Amino acid sequence: MDTTESELAMDRTDDKLLTPARKSRASLAAHFRKRSRMARTSIALAVAVALGGAGYYGWSAWNGASSSAAQYTTAIVQRGDLEDSVTATGILQPRDYVDVGTQVSGQVKKLYAEIGSTVKSGQLLAEIDPTVYTSKVDADRAQIRTQEAQLADKQAQLALAEQQYKRQMNLQRENATTQDAVDSAAAALRSAKAQIDVLKAQADQTRSALRGDEANLSYTKIYAPMSGTVVSQTTKQGQTLNANQQAPIILRIADLATMTVQSQVSEADVSKLKVGMDVYFTTMGNQAKRWYGTLRQIEPTPVTVNNVVLYNALFDVENPDRALMTQMTAQVFFVTAQAKAAVQVPITALRPVGRGNAEAKGAKAAEGAVAKSAAGGSDSARPRGSGAGARGGDTDPRTRYAGGRAMVRVVKPDGTLEDREVKVGVMSRVTAQIVSGLEAGEQVVSGSATPRSAAASKGGNSNSNAPKMQPRI
Repeated sequence: MDTTESELAMDRTDDKLLTPARKSRASLAAHFRKRSRMARTSIALAVAVALGGAGYYGWSAWNGASSSAAQYTTAIVQRGDLEDSVTATGILQPRDYVDVGTQVSGQVKKLYAEIGSTVKSGQLLAEIDPTVYTSKVDADRAQIRTQEAQLADKQAQLALAEQQYKRQMNLQRENATTQDAVDSAAAALRSAKAQIDVLKAQADQTRSALRGDEANLSYTKIYAPMSGTVVSQTTKQGQTLNANQQAPIILRIADLATMTVQSQVSEADVSKLKVGMDVYFTTMGNQAKRWYGTLRQIEPTPVTVNNVVLYNALFDVENPDRALMTQMTAQVFFVTAQAKAAVQVPITALRPVGRGNAEAKGAKAAEGAVAKSAAGGSDSARPRGSGAGARGGDTDPRTRYAGGRAMVRVVKPDGTLEDREVKVGVMSRVTAQIVSGLEAGEQVVSGSATPRSAAASKGGNSNSNAPKMQPRI
């Protein structure tokens, strides 16, 4: 019981002892005390309502400003080198190499080189057992000597036949012989000449076989056809080789001073390549270093790997320090366009020309809608993002700005946005060169805020249908 109720109780107790005049004065005093107590309560309630309203207004204004600022992401316009390229993977091979094989069968008697050996042109690399081929050469030479002896005998018989024929002709002029003897002498002369011709032909045939057997004998010694490094070896010393079906490979010699990169480019990108364009690559072991070259050839016949059509693009690179090795994997970049010290922005900051005014009006309306939503309105009027997701389903945004014109939204120092048309130069998949319209250091809108940021800007409540939290008093 408070003090006022205690006083009233005392007054009621005293009423029995008071006279009627005194009772009247007591009731009047109690009435004034009650009205004074109600006035104090009303004033306190009014002050509390005023303070709550001021706090709610400040909270709404701050939260609305945060929403407007958080609905965009920005980027600083920078200056740097920019290039657009087609990427592919490739394999390193020596530009000049040769597989050294054998043309004859037999056992490898001796190997004079191994993997990593540096050889000179004409250097002896290996020997195959020459026994069989030496015997064939010896037999051919003996056959030739036999035929030469037979030829000498036939030549002696030819001389005798010629003398007998002449004698018979002299006797015939004197009628001292018969016609039959003359005919026999003539036939013997012709036969001797024919036999000599046969022996000469046989001797020529034997000499030809001798040259072939001598060549096979020389093939048992294998010499280096070029200078270079032995990069592979498929035959061991003592192994027997059979050259009847195909020439067995003994080893490979390559000139590692110049390497060729054989890269495979997809059919979607091969049309962008031109012979003579700049190209560079990195290796898996040293991705920080670049090797440069010029595209030399695009092979017209493709290869199909897992239903993907790929074309081989070849280019050469100097390798004086032998840092590049055979079968290395290369990450290849064919430079289709490049710009040095260029003013550049993220490609997400660009918009097609013609959409600037409409989006500016939409942005202003959206800013008001966001501020309204902070006070209990709907967030359905939130502006669409200016990133790639809001621009449609183009897989490559560079195709939309091939004409060289685009719009950007520039953030001014006072925080307001300005739509500005720019001229676009070289573009990659993530960055675009600005030829004119922007300067390094300016700030541009590069996309919309994430849903989480947008939700936070509305006080952490992402459900527009949920009841709005009222300020506590």
